[in-house]
Amino acid sequence: MVKISELQQKDVVNVANGKRLGNIGDIDINLTTGQIEAIIIIGTGKVLGLFGRADEMIIPWRDIVKVGADVILVRLDSDE
Repeated sequence: MVKISELQQKDVVNVANGKRLGNIGDIDINLTTGQIEAIIIIGTGKVLGLFGRADEMIIPWRDIVKVGADVILVRLDSDE
């Protein structure tokens, strides 16, 4: 079992291009089934965090390849 706080500490990496996407800021849970539907990567601050944030990225659970000890590997074919 993995705690949400542990998931939030892991880097999210796209295996399609090796790009680090960030860290999990939130998760989307289906309240009926109790399953995680998606993870949400919060955009980083644009200029020292002063002028807002970049858009958040929603990654469906089906696109997660592996949850490892230090990273979460996802496969996103588009250039995100």
